[in-house]
Amino acid sequence: MATKGFGVALTQAAWFKSSKSGPNCDNCVEVAYVTGAVGVRDSKDKTGPALVFGPGDWRAFVAGARDGGFDRA
Repeated sequence: MATKGFGVALTQAAWFKSSKSGPNCDNCVEVAYVTGAVGVRDSKDKTGPALVFGPGDWRAFVAGARDGGFDRA
């Protein structure tokens, strides 16, 4: 799986789920760190599309999520 614009091959990436996910969670998001990018995919569709973010954008997203920046009012 290569992604447009980034030229990142994610087929050999080491994907993982959050440590907060249960062992049988197949309804999760998986993340893979590769050189210069972070891939995100649906754990139910391992061969499907992935979103790819730059490292700074990913850090900003995670920080915003931790701070409640995406919580619904």
